[in-house]
Parts: sequence; C-alpha cells; structure tokens
Amino acid sequence: MTGWGAGSGAGASAGAGTGAVRRAVHGLLLPGFTGTTPPGWLLDAARAGLAGVVLFAHNTPDLATTTALTARLHEAAPDLLVATDEEGGDVSRLEAATGSSLPGAAALGVVDDERLTRAAGEALGRLLAAAGIDLDLAPVLDVDAPGNPVIGVRAFGTEPAAVARHGVAFARGLQHGGVGTCAKHFPGHGSTTVDSHLALPVVDADLDTLRGRDLVPFSAALAPGAGTDDGPAADALMTAHVVVPALGPAPASLEPAVAALARELGHAGPIITDALDMRAVSDGVDVGEAAVRAVEGGADLLCLGTTTGRDDEALFRSAVDALVAAVGSGRLTQDRLSASRRRTESLARRLRARRDGAGPGAGPGADTGAGTAGRAEAALAALAEVGAEAARRAVRAVGPRAALAGAPDVVDLRLRLDHAAGRTAQHVLRALAARWPDAVVHPALDDDGVAALLRGLAGPAVPTRPADAAGAVPGAARPLVVVTREPVPGGPEHARLAVLQEARPDLVVVHTGAPAAGERWLADLPGGLPATVLACGTGRANAEAAVDLLAGPVPAAGAPGVAR
Repeated sequence: MTGWGAGSGAGASAGAGTGAVRRAVHGLLLPGFTGTTPPGWLLDAARAGLAGVVLFAHNTPDLATTTALTARLHEAAPDLLVATDEEGGDVSRLEAATGSSLPGAAALGVVDDERLTRAAGEALGRLLAAAGIDLDLAPVLDVDAPGNPVIGVRAFGTEPAAVARHGVAFARGLQHGGVGTCAKHFPGHGSTTVDSHLALPVVDADLDTLRGRDLVPFSAALAPGAGTDDGPAADALMTAHVVVPALGPAPASLEPAVAALARELGHAGPIITDALDMRAVSDGVDVGEAAVRAVEGGADLLCLGTTTGRDDEALFRSAVDALVAAVGSGRLTQDRLSASRRRTESLARRLRARRDGAGPGAGPGADTGAGTAGRAEAALAALAEVGAEAARRAVRAVGPRAALAGAPDVVDLRLRLDHAAGRTAQHVLRALAARWPDAVVHPALDDDGVAALLRGLAGPAVPTRPADAAGAVPGAARPLVVVTREPVPGGPEHARLAVLQEARPDLVVVHTGAPAAGERWLADLPGGLPATVLACGTGRANAEAAVDLLAGPVPAAGAPGVAR
C-alpha cells in the first residue's frame, strides 16, 4: 500500500550504525521466532539490549515447554520482557492445543459479574506468571459491533460502559496475579468490517463518536488508580492497524495523532504496535520501513510478528537495519529511541516489583516447594475451576429444546480462518465427539458439501420407539448439530443453515460467535429460531459447557425451551 506516505527503504547494512545506536534500536523491538528453543540470533540480541519477545502458539505447546523456554530467555537477559497474547476463549497461546480453560471476554460480559471477571483475570495472571510470562497482550477493550470479523467474542460486549467495567476488572485481576497488561486495540477496532490481518480497515467516525464509544474503555483503564498498584489498569497500549480519518491518514500504529491522543488520555507507558507483518501495514511496504514509520508515529515497542517456516532472523535484521539507517539519515534521533527505552525499562521495573508482591507462585522463581512446572500446573487447575464456573453461567440455550437423544451428525459451517486465534477452532467438534464417540463430524462444509450431506441424511429425528438406556431412539435419524460463527443474513453461513433447516427442522445450532447478534441472525432464518446453544466462543470451557447443555435431560414432548 502507498496511500499513507512515502519513505525510504531499509537498504542499509547491519554495520551502518554505532554500537550505541544499535543497542538503542534493539530496545524497541519485540520479535517472534519459530520453535520451542530460542535461536542463537535471538539470544545474542537479548544480551545486546533487546526489549523483549512475543511468544506464539507454536512456541508454547505445553506448560513444561513454555516454562523451560521462558527460563532460558530470562537467563540470557533478566530484564527481557516476555509477552504473549493470552486473552482466554478464542485467543489462547498457552492452551492453543487443548483450548482455553477460560471462556473469554464475551462470556464474562454476558455473566456481568465484575467479581468473577476479576477472579478470571487473576487466575490467568497467576498462570502466566508461573509460566514465566511478564506481559499479557490483553485485555481487549474494543467495543464490538455485530459482524466484526476479527473482534467478536474477544470483546466484553457492545456497550462502552460494560466493556470499560469488565476490561478494568480483568486487567486488575491480571495485575494482581503478577503480570503486566496491554490494553488493545487503541483507539478502537470494534466497529470495523475488515480483518486487519488481511487488509486495512477504516473506522469512519468523528471525534465525538470516538470519545463517546471507542475511547470509553481505554480512558477507564488509563485512569490513575484504576490498577492494583495505584497506577492505571493498562500498563501498556497496543495500537490497531486501522485508519481513523478523524485522527489522521495513516494506520493508527503509524499515526502520530493516535500516539498523541494516548498521551492526552494520560498514558505514560509504552505504546506497542500490533504485528508489523500484518497485511494492513505490510502490503507493499517491507517490515523495516513499517518499523521506521511506527517510531515516527510515536510507538515505543514494535511487534514484528512471526510465521512458521519464515526467516524470522531476516525479519528482525530488516527492522534493525532500517531503524539504524533512519538514525543515520536524520529521520529518527537517538534521543527519540532513548525516550522509548526509558518507558520500557520503567515498565520492566514495575513488573518485577509487582511479581515480587504478588505472593507465592507468582513467578518462575517463587519458592513454594514445588518445581516451576508444578506451580504452573497448579495455576492451570485453579484457572480451569474459575473458567468452568464462568462458562456454566454464560452458555445458554434459546429456542426449542436443545438436548440430544443420541450421537449426532455434526456439521461445521465455519469456513473463514480465524487469523487472531491462528486456526479455525475445533474444540466444539472435539467436545461433541468426546461426549458421543459415535458422532460423525462433517468439517467446514461449503454449498456442495451441504447438498451432498443432505442426500445422505435421513429425515427429521422423530422418535418411533422408546429410547434405550443410552438415550438413543432405534429407527430414528441421528440428531443433527450445526456449528456456526457468523450466520449473518445474506451471508454464506446463513444460507447454508437455511438449506439444512428446511430439510431438518429439528436441527440444533451451537453458535460460537457473538451471542446477542447470533440469536438475532438465527431468528431471521425462514424457519425461525432453531434450537440453539449460545456458546459465546470456541474455547474448551465454552465447548464443554455447550455439550453439557446438549447432553442434559430431555424435556417431555412439548415442554418449553431452556434458557439459563
């Protein structure tokens, strides 16, 4: 892309600057890397003043591996900030393989119990601290709008005040658990209709609208005393890859007016970019030039991103070379880099003090008599307990009865990749198969797949004989469960679901997207609202609570639907 300003390329050599400049440049960077052991180039950079690293799911396949990795990183550089995106629910790094033990922000917003939200944040913070994570790139403080393809259930809701209450409560919990917080995606990503992993969204709102909607949760999190240690609830801010014309022409991660707005709201900590390899800022611009523009725009820490199979070292070197060259050419000054470094060092000191004050089990060095991995496993068990309560209270059934009388056919209508989560989550499908081993799963069906499926399915599951001891009715068709995320009227999920509903009006929907919008969209089907479980997300806790509802007692014929 070229519409938000011109600039020189990265083409300087690695030796273009002095050692002091290069060390200052290292102090702005948060690279990623591939694998479960830190590569040599990363350890060298850590010893040479690297600000931190961001861990992704491929770095953290299990707790033992994660704790060993973070210990190695901190051994190389004790002040290194180890960060990760651990939101709970749909976006999990430490539990990517199994699904999150927390049901996520949307579920907590539905329950609307700030004490539970804070308890969830604290339990997550203790897990992260025990695993050696310093900074959680959470909470999401975006105010969601129906149909948003990248926020959705990652947000606490659609009302600014509710998002503010729960966002601050969750952040305070994370802080009390011993880790830092990074509120995102400033100045707001909730009202967009484009996924910034793929293209550049535009938030077309005037300043008054922004201040009355998108900025409300951020202002609350940045208020003095909102956090647990007399500071703000947001230790850092992550900027969004969105254009806000009311503030300026560049993406917010590169726009000086956005950084100025954050400082106006009282933010004194680091401003962190979203990953600079995302298409919204990388389309037509290499990561080195994007890094320079981000610093020119007021960013203090630059997430470089990572993709398995790509040369992460080359990505890092490109950013270093471009920033060193920008200092040499006068585009950036060493004083400007030093100011960012001071903010990051101040944050690191606060996080060390917070972890020391969080009590036993708050960090990998805590002396509790158990090994590091054992402390992390204990924290995970505590998180699962809180998460199960939240999921039970959030997940509910609407419409006709949703309980199943036997092993179902399961149809997954979700075709679009969830880039934030890093996958199209399978936890609902796995939970159904675990509860009913004879279930038949039909993943990711398009129009042709739906047509082929219908040719192979029997008609509605009308009982003709009494159920056996397992609840199955001999001679009846198998129950049909359909998993949705974005059944927007006029969209492909809605159209395929309508075809299925016409053939099988007895089907049951497990909706994994935004709950309130999903219920409205499903009620707009030609056959009306089907039996539906609103799962509020795709995490493991959501999936298990949804399956518990489906496996519950089957009401007598004609009984009203259950809503809990």
